[in-house]
Amino acid sequence: MSIKLVNEVREKQPLIHNLTNQVVMNFSANGLLAFGGSPIMAMAEEEAWDIAQLSDGVLINIGTLTEPHLRAMILAGKAANEKGIPVVIDPVGVGATSFRAKAFEQIVSEVQPTAIKGNTGELAHIIGVSVATKGVDSIGEGDNETIAMQVAEKYNTLAIVTGEVDTISYGQEVVKNETGHDLLAKVTGSGCLLGSILTACLSTSGTRFDQAHAATRFYGLAAEKAARLTSVNGPGTFAARFIDALAMDLTQLEER
Repeated sequence: MSIKLVNEVREKQPLIHNLTNQVVMNFSANGLLAFGGSPIMAMAEEEAWDIAQLSDGVLINIGTLTEPHLRAMILAGKAANEKGIPVVIDPVGVGATSFRAKAFEQIVSEVQPTAIKGNTGELAHIIGVSVATKGVDSIGEGDNETIAMQVAEKYNTLAIVTGEVDTISYGQEVVKNETGHDLLAKVTGSGCLLGSILTACLSTSGTRFDQAHAATRFYGLAAEKAARLTSVNGPGTFAARFIDALAMDLTQLEER
C-alpha cells in the first residue's frame, strides 16, 4: 500500500500550500520536491485564499507565528475546507507561549483539520496533559497512544504523535511506525518537512490510516538509508543525503 500511495503522489505531483515557519521553508520545499510533491510557500493574507483554492493540500505550521500569518492560515484553511482538500495542522511549540496556544485554538475553531501532527509535548498540551518541553521541542515522556487517541477524538481528526516511534490514531484505532533515525532530531525542520509530505500523501486515494502510515514509514526509511551512507559524517551531510533519499523508490529504501 505504501508503494501505491507514494507512486500516486509522484504521478499526481500535488501542489501543497505551505504556510510554514521561516526557519524551514527552503528545507521543506526541497524535501517535498524530492519526494514528488510540488511546494508553494505563500504567507500573505491577501492571497492565502486564492493559493489554497489552487492547491491539493494545505499545511499550517505555527513555528514562527505572527498575527498576519495567523489570519492567512485561517483563510487558507477555510478555503481548503470549502474545496474539500486536506488540511494538516502542525502546532509547533504550542505550549511555549499563550500567543501560540490561543492561535491554535482560534485556528481549530474556524478550520476543520484533516490531521494534527506534532511531538509528544505539543499534542499533550492541546488536550491539557502536562509533558515537559524546551522551546519547541518535547523533552518529557507521555503515553503517546493515549495522547494520539484523545487528540483524534477531541478534534475529530487524524492524529500523529511523532517521536522515536510515531503513533497514528484515527477514532479509536492506532497504528505505529518504528522507522527513523536519531539524526533527524539534529536537523532543524525535519518534523516540519514531515508535515508537508504528510499533506501530500493525504491528497491520494488511500484511507487516512494508510496515507499517514505511508508518509511516516517512507520518511523514516529515507532517514535510515541516508544515515547508513559512508559519506554521512554528521547532521550536515545527513541533511543533504536525506533529501536525496526522499527521491528514491520505496524498494531502494528497504534494501539493507
